[in-house]
Amino acid sequence: MSQLVEFLAGGAQDLTWIDIVDILLISFLFYKLFQLIRGGRALQMVVGTLVLVMLFFASRWAELTAVNWLLRNVLAYLGFAIIVLYQQELRRGLANLGHAPWFRFLNPNPAKGTLDEIVFSALTLASRRIGAILVFEREIGLRSYIEGGIRLDAIVTYDLLLSVFNPKSPLHDGAVIIQGDRVAAAACFLPMSVNPQLSRELGTRHRAAIGITEDTDAIAVVVSEESGLVSLMEDGTLVTGLDSEQLRTRLLAAMGTSDRPPRAVKTNRTREVSERPVS
Repeated sequence: MSQLVEFLAGGAQDLTWIDIVDILLISFLFYKLFQLIRGGRALQMVVGTLVLVMLFFASRWAELTAVNWLLRNVLAYLGFAIIVLYQQELRRGLANLGHAPWFRFLNPNPAKGTLDEIVFSALTLASRRIGAILVFEREIGLRSYIEGGIRLDAIVTYDLLLSVFNPKSPLHDGAVIIQGDRVAAAACFLPMSVNPQLSRELGTRHRAAIGITEDTDAIAVVVSEESGLVSLMEDGTLVTGLDSEQLRTRLLAAMGTSDRPPRAVKTNRTREVSERPVS
């Protein structure tokens, strides 16, 4: 025990600011890696890979020659297996790196064009009385809900959103989950809110949107097919009767963009905005 204390004390004396930066960078990389794989099947694959590595060293320690030979040949192709098994996670991680704050000067307002498409789509669906749920992922991953739907991984466009929510489309029943400027999946099922304080007038679409914002930090936009109203849910709170300007402003604020937004697509409907705290 005294030798361990002496070793730690000696290491602390030799620690420089470069070592501290090195440790912080490694910690940050592991943190981002955990963020990347949490909430989906990738975490289980990582655990399985670690189990194989542990079995390899255990077989060497126990002198299990046949098992060690088999694992040694399997692990020789581990690098290629990682590229194949985790290709979606690696692609998403590189995309997130490109959207990091210190690279934002390359594309200062990447969300504005996407929000224009979303706002225009929502108001068009409302004018046609077509129901829709749009869920926006923020810090907490929604991969478990994405994997329960139909993966799309497509750029957000007006035509795509209208096609997905077309009543004749097989994807219209469920929510669309948006990650950044991409539609991650459609026909996703969301958890229903069980809050007893919710109005009885709210249907399953609104309750599902409120439920996902209660369980995660996501925000949701709902278009009611009965009333044609556009609503926004955040932290279990419902804001309904939004026009295009109000919807765009609230989405910009919720997604962390502080710029003053330009005027959005005009509609021929004028509605009062009412806020209902439901938590």
